Amino acid sequence: MKRIRLEKWSGQFLPATRPLCLHFRCLNVRLQSTASSANPEIHYEDGPPSFPSRSNVPPISFPPSSPSPERALSSPKLSALHARLQLPSKLPLQTLARTLVHKSADPDPQFNNASLSDLGSKLIGCYAAEHLICRYPRLPMAVLYAAMWAFVGSKALTSISREWGLEIAADPGVEVDPGLLQLKRLKPGEEPTAEHENGVLPRPNERMGWRRGMSSRIVYDDEFGDHPSSQRGSTSESSGEGTQAPHAVSVTAASASFVRALLGALYLHAGRQSAITFFRMHVLPRNLPLHKLFSFTQPTRDLSRLCAREGFEPPVARLISETGRTSRTPVFVVGVYSGPDKLGEGSGGSLDEARMRAAATALRAWYLYSPGEARVPSDTENEATATWKPMMIDIGEVVV
Repeated sequence: MKRIRLEKWSGQFLPATRPLCLHFRCLNVRLQSTASSANPEIHYEDGPPSFPSRSNVPPISFPPSSPSPERALSSPKLSALHARLQLPSKLPLQTLARTLVHKSADPDPQFNNASLSDLGSKLIGCYAAEHLICRYPRLPMAVLYAAMWAFVGSKALTSISREWGLEIAADPGVEVDPGLLQLKRLKPGEEPTAEHENGVLPRPNERMGWRRGMSSRIVYDDEFGDHPSSQRGSTSESSGEGTQAPHAVSVTAASASFVRALLGALYLHAGRQSAITFFRMHVLPRNLPLHKLFSFTQPTRDLSRLCAREGFEPPVARLISETGRTSRTPVFVVGVYSGPDKLGEGSGGSLDEARMRAAATALRAWYLYSPGEARVPSDTENEATATWKPMMIDIGEVVV
């Protein structure tokens, strides 16, 4: 039996292949046209900044896992993000690409956004705190911590990054577009690791099981009144050596680190005033109902202590109006008075409920006092502004 030669039959059934040289020729033309349109013209006063190269960096324990800084100049996504946020030309595309690389994606501190995120976290916390304290000088510390988290917390910054149109890479690597956020994602069902800064506990009495009060939160905890975690600093990041494997993080933590790193990069490249303007444009305009952050357990007692401390007359509850007392759904309107002055008003299905709501309304009106558009301390850093005028400092919340 003769053996059949497949070379004679293959040409009848297989389609003709495209020459490989033509394919690469078309690919090169397409890449050149894209790069030329995405590279903006940026002028620097002191000359173009220098960026680290992969070839000049000493070897580390991990291979390069993020795009090189040179690829940032040919990324359409990165140029679109730079133009969408109206960033100044002093902020180069290489630095913007670095803010998109989380330390879980690249452990090398020269190419991730760990240091920029640390600087931006301090700046954004300072700007938010001075705005809230100067605008509402009587806020209790618990409400101040909640307002700080609502303004510049991880979830708030993540929502801001989504409004910017930030895109996230499925997996980090050197072939990923520099305009995508790169991180090492958590696996389904995996919990993020929570380690304290520098590997030590932030409280000297942590293992004693003592009560965690407000005073200790002010002294030991972060700007949100919580335990400092490894998401804002770790041993490998502070020492500058990538000797430990990076931990996986959530998308929320990586998106928040990008916003903080972007503010830190603006502070370094464009100056203090550009960072403050960027913060006021993207963070402060968000509406935050502060009156919903209060939760009083015994508002009548707190109001009595407040009036005694301030030298007011003792509060008295008076019935203003009522309807349907003998029906199934009565409504009572009660006002709380201190002498001739009405402090608050509330309504409820019973006299006690209306009295409690009136006392809570009076407490909210006291704590949410605002002197109006007040100047913050960071405004005086500019030489063109006038001298600083001291702001009101309240005696503090009621301690029962």
